[in-house]
Amino acid sequence: MTPAQKIQKKLQKYSNKEKAEVLQSFFKTGQGEYGEGDIFLGITVPELRKLSKEHDDTPSGDVVRLLKSSIHEERLLSLLILMRSFSKGDNIHQKKIYDLYLQNTKYINNWDLVDLTAPNIVGTYLLDKSRKPLYVLSKSNNLWKRRIAIMATFAFIKQNEFDDTIRISHILLADEHDLIHKAVGWMLREVGKRSIVFEERFLKQHYQRMPRTMLRYAIERFPELKRKKYLNGTI
Repeated sequence: MTPAQKIQKKLQKYSNKEKAEVLQSFFKTGQGEYGEGDIFLGITVPELRKLSKEHDDTPSGDVVRLLKSSIHEERLLSLLILMRSFSKGDNIHQKKIYDLYLQNTKYINNWDLVDLTAPNIVGTYLLDKSRKPLYVLSKSNNLWKRRIAIMATFAFIKQNEFDDTIRISHILLADEHDLIHKAVGWMLREVGKRSIVFEERFLKQHYQRMPRTMLRYAIERFPELKRKKYLNGTI
């Protein structure tokens, strides 16, 4: 039995049918929805994080096999293992994981998979490098690549670097997908936690044409009066 097969067998022991049904609804797996066809076992993220610690020495080939699985938790576990391996590796090892991640974005195909790992792998790797790959991703036709692009900038925000978040937010301003609106609004809000001046400079220029969800996420922490002014278009 391969390491990947051993992990798959262990995951079956953690499965929970009732939780799986809830997750399949929550992550929009129905026909025509963004997560169409995704299969859940009903395993929580804390349980998967624990398993990632137990299997962080899994060979990369087996990790990739899990990443290509049709089962959501197997893909998430593989990404958590990659994230742990990345955090412990030198720059050469980190580049291998970064490259592997971007070569397999086809399988990083739901918002939790992106949000839990893109900042820690893609964003962290690019901290001291050119950010050009994110601009390529931000212009992709693939929803998840675009979400990776904006979510990866969370790593920069934590270092008080806001320029790339603002620029990619501008690129995604007219995006049609609600999941991009939420991600951009969230990252703008994170910018605002550290520099309200930086966030409002962007908002005052664009708030009247921003998707409503994006704006609501961005101003969520504002004082009520200011929040209403933005929503009413009276800033």
